[in-house]
Amino acid sequence: MTTPTSGTRPDEIRRHNRTALLRRLHVDGPSTRASLAVELGLNRSTIKALVDGLAGDGVVEERVPAKRSGAGRPSLLVLPQPQAAVVMAIDVRVEQVAMGFVGLGGEILGRDSWNLHHRTRDPGEVITHIVESAKLMADELDVTAVGVGVSVPGVVRRSDGLVHEAPNLHWTAVALGKRLEAVLKLPVQVGNDSELGALAEHVRGAARASQDMVYISADVGVGGGVIISGSPLRGTGGYVGELGHMVVRPGGRRCYCGCDGCWETEVGEAALCRALGLAEDAPRGAVVAELKALEDVSKLDGFTEWLALGLVNVVNLLGPELVVLGDLYTSLPPSVVASVSSVVQQRSLVSRAVGGTQIVTSPLGRDAKLLGAAELAFEPVLGTI
Repeated sequence: MTTPTSGTRPDEIRRHNRTALLRRLHVDGPSTRASLAVELGLNRSTIKALVDGLAGDGVVEERVPAKRSGAGRPSLLVLPQPQAAVVMAIDVRVEQVAMGFVGLGGEILGRDSWNLHHRTRDPGEVITHIVESAKLMADELDVTAVGVGVSVPGVVRRSDGLVHEAPNLHWTAVALGKRLEAVLKLPVQVGNDSELGALAEHVRGAARASQDMVYISADVGVGGGVIISGSPLRGTGGYVGELGHMVVRPGGRRCYCGCDGCWETEVGEAALCRALGLAEDAPRGAVVAELKALEDVSKLDGFTEWLALGLVNVVNLLGPELVVLGDLYTSLPPSVVASVSSVVQQRSLVSRAVGGTQIVTSPLGRDAKLLGAAELAFEPVLGTI
């Protein structure tokens, strides 16, 4: 917890402590007042005043725990109220858009999704559908959003939500953040999809206890998000994480980015389809079904080799304690993930130095980027609740 400096006004200290307590409940869920006091380093009278204030504003409630232990009066649990602050989360993918209203504490209150085709990938069409769906969902759920977070598979300028380039969507220089703000009349935060996947895993998924992790996702393309010392690695202007365009095979297949032999050309969805003997444009459901039914994992030997090679480079460069595989990679056979982990341990100097980088599949599945978009939207509003 960051402690306010001396000379800070009492109202600023109260606001700081209120935000810290609210973020603790939002991220980690219900807790007793006593536990909150210990975790936040505040005395019990301060915690009481904060909880009473939040309860009076309808942001939290206190409840007797369902399970009681020991004699005497049970400690009440402080619970965040999901509808006290609701954000709209949007996950724009190459073939689909998913959106949801997410309440304080991370609960998805309602969701919608629709498929994208070549015609409907036009930014204007996507924005129009988002606005129409948002109104219907808000009316149905009887909620009002306080912010919007958007995940996009491309290079995004975080300062204003400009999508510099999203090649698989055929988007270039799309002012997505400003255009959505203009029609939704809400603050809009836009981020790269893999960066937001990493954020979700760090806050709510496999990397909750990890300070240094990398999230690698495969949809149509391959991307990466990085958490270093507990904070997202964003780079100049927010342009970072295009790990799929690391060249691993000079002279290999031409990538849509203009290079030959990008990692994405060897371990993306099309590469996985080729390894499985499917058409490169096979439906996602068919690819997943084939992976789950796969008995002869040797069919994936080439794919596994390139996946491991890329991860060796990623681990040597970034030194994470954990790598989380998301999206399509969550359907890989466990033996393939184990094989990749073994190769990384053997061939990565850094992995050996840190005691073995752990490689796991995401428990959040396809919700990772949606939840990451929600967390992006919550970042600027938790201090205003």
